[in-house]
Amino acid sequence: MQVENPKGLPENAYRPLKEGEKYIPFIPADKIIPEVTPRSIIWGMIMAFVFTFACAYSGLKAGQVFEAAIPIAILAVGIGKLYSRENTILENVIIQSIGAGSGVVVAGAIFTLPALFMLNLNPHFLTIFVAAFLGGVLGILFLIPLRRYFVADQHGILPFPEATATTEILVTGESAGNQSKTLILSMLAGGILDFVAETLRFWGVHFNWTMLGTPFKTFTTKTKMLFKMETTTFFIGLGYIVGLRYAFVIVAGSFLAWFVFVPFFGYAQSLAGNGAATMTANAIFGNYVRPIGIGAIAIAGLLGIVKNFNVIVSSFSIGFKQMFGHHEKHEEVRTDKDISMKTIITLLGVAIIATFVFYYILTKSFGFGLLTLIITFVITFLFTTVAARAIAIVGSNPVSGMTLVTLIIGSVILVKAGLHGDKGMAVALVMGSVVCTALSVAGGFITDLKIGYWLGATPYNQERFKFLGILIAAATVGAAIYLINATLGFTLPNGQPNPAMPAPQANVMKSIILTLMDPKANIPWILYGVGGIVALLMDILGVPALAFALGMYLPQELNTPLLVGGFLAWLLGKSTDDESLAKKRVQKGTLIASGLLAGSALFGILGAVLRMIPGGSLDNVKINFLERLWYWMGVAGKEGHHAYLFAPTERVATLIGLVVMIIVSALLYKFSLNVEEKDGDL
Repeated sequence: MQVENPKGLPENAYRPLKEGEKYIPFIPADKIIPEVTPRSIIWGMIMAFVFTFACAYSGLKAGQVFEAAIPIAILAVGIGKLYSRENTILENVIIQSIGAGSGVVVAGAIFTLPALFMLNLNPHFLTIFVAAFLGGVLGILFLIPLRRYFVADQHGILPFPEATATTEILVTGESAGNQSKTLILSMLAGGILDFVAETLRFWGVHFNWTMLGTPFKTFTTKTKMLFKMETTTFFIGLGYIVGLRYAFVIVAGSFLAWFVFVPFFGYAQSLAGNGAATMTANAIFGNYVRPIGIGAIAIAGLLGIVKNFNVIVSSFSIGFKQMFGHHEKHEEVRTDKDISMKTIITLLGVAIIATFVFYYILTKSFGFGLLTLIITFVITFLFTTVAARAIAIVGSNPVSGMTLVTLIIGSVILVKAGLHGDKGMAVALVMGSVVCTALSVAGGFITDLKIGYWLGATPYNQERFKFLGILIAAATVGAAIYLINATLGFTLPNGQPNPAMPAPQANVMKSIILTLMDPKANIPWILYGVGGIVALLMDILGVPALAFALGMYLPQELNTPLLVGGFLAWLLGKSTDDESLAKKRVQKGTLIASGLLAGSALFGILGAVLRMIPGGSLDNVKINFLERLWYWMGVAGKEGHHAYLFAPTERVATLIGLVVMIIVSALLYKFSLNVEEKDGDL
C-alpha cells in the first residue's frame, strides 16, 4: 500500500494572506534541489510532442482540446520512479511546463489554420509552423510582466482551478505513482480498442437507429428524424471529463437540430413541392441546419466578450500598468526571479521584426505586412491579460470568441485597405492563428507559473524553457494538421465538412472569412440569424450558449456518446454519502477517462499514418485477410465479404461495437469504485 506524503502545501496556499503574512512555498526559496536537468528537459520535449498529436486529433474531431496538464503531471511523477533517483517535484514542474505547451499551441492552430485547407488555399508547412511559433512567443513575452500580479498579488483571490488540480497531483507524489500506472493502462485500452475498431474495422462504431429494423427506417424516411451515436472509447472519456451538465447541454443542442430543425425543413420542403423532400436527414442537416449552428457559435462567442466587458477593461488597465508603469524593487530571491525586463523588450523587438517579415512574405507588400503586424500586436497585447484572468478564474479561456473578434476586426481593416480575395483570406486566417495561439499560450502559461509559485519553482527557468515547449508543439501541430488533412481531409468531395474530422471552429472561421472577404458570396444570413437568436435565448435562460451551439453544429453522432461518459461521472459522484470517498472515486474515473481519451487520440494518429502507405496497401491487406477468413468460416461467399472481423453485415458489426461500448463503460465505473477510503491514491 502506498504511504501518503505527510507533507502538503502550506495552510495559506489557497486563501488570501493576512497583513504582513508571507506565503512560503512547498520548496522554500533558500532550498536548492534539481530543477532543470537533462531528464526534465528531454521528458518535457517528449510530452510536448506526444500530447500535441493527441490534442490535435481530439480538437479537430470533437471540437474540444482536452487538457494535457494533468495527465502530463501524473506521467512525470510516474516516470521519475523508473530512475534510481526519483524526480524531484521541481523537475516534474519543468516537465509539466514544457509538455503543457502542447494543448495551448494546438488550440491556437486548429481553430483557424484548417480553414486554409477547406478554402483550397493549400498552406505550406512552414506557414503553419511559423504562425504557431510566433504566436506562442508573443504570448509568453506579453505574459511574463504580469506574472507577479497574477500569482503573488492576487494570491488566494483568484482560484486557479486547473493549477490547483495539477499542483495537488505533483504534491501527492507517492500516490501519483499508482495514478501513472492507471493512466498508462487506460491509454493502452482506449487506444487499442479504437484502433482495432476504426482503423482495422474489426467491428463497427457508427450506430444509428435504422439498424434496429424496418420500423425505425420507415420512421426516419417519413419524419427525417434520426438518432446516431459513435461507440468509441474516445467519446466515453471525453464525456466523462466534460461532465453530465455540459454533456447534456451539448446533446440538447444536437437534439434541437436533429429532432426539430431537420424535420421542420423536411416538412417545409414537402409542402413547397419542389422535389427537395427526397433529401435525406443528413443532407438537410448539412444544407440548412449546420448554418444555424454556425450563427449560434458566432453569437455565443461574441456574448462571451460582451459579458466580460468590465473584466476586459480592468485587464487592459492592469496590462498597461504592468508593462509600462513603475515597478517596485523586489529582493532577488530564487522563487521570484523572472527573465529581466530588458531581455523581454529585446526579445519582443526581435519577435515583432520576425512577425513583420513573415507577414511581408505572405502579403508581398510592405504596407499590408505592417498593417497586419499592427493589428496582431495591438489585439494580442490587449487580450493577453483577459486570457490569463479567464484561466485564473474559471479555468477556461474564451480564446475562440477573442479570435472571432480578431478575425472580424482584422478582415474589415484589410478589406478597406484593399487586401481581399484568396490572399486576403489567407492573411486574415494566418493573422487570426498568430493571435489565437498567443492568447491561448498566455492563458495556459499563467497556470504553469501559478503551479511553480505554489511549489517553489524558479520562474526564470519556467519562462525560458517554455519557449522550447512552444517550439516542439508548433512543429508537431503543423505535422499533425498536414497528416490529418492528407489522410482524412477536413472536407468531403462535395465541399461539406467531413464528419470524421469536422474541425468545427475552423469551419466557423471559414464561413466568417468568406463573408468578410467576398461580399458577393451566397451567404445564408437568415439561417445565421436564426442561430444567433437561439444562442441569445439560451443565454437568457442561463444555458451555456457556446456548448449548446457546438451541439447544434457538430454531427449528432459525436455528441450523443458524451452523455454516456457524463452520466458515469454523475453516478460515481452519487455512489456514496461519504463526500471524501465520492470525490476520490470521481477523480479515479477522471484518470481512467483521460487515459481512454489520450490513448484513442494517439492511436488515431497511428491509424492516420498507416493510411499513408502508398496505394492503400493497408486496406488491401486487411480486406484480403478478412475475405479469406469469411470464406474459410463459411459465413460469406467470395462475392459477399464485408470488412469486419466478427460479422458479415454492417448492422451486426455495429451492434457488437455498441456492446463493446457498454462493457467499457461498466468497467470504467467498476474500477473507479475500487478506491478504499483509507488510501491516499486516486
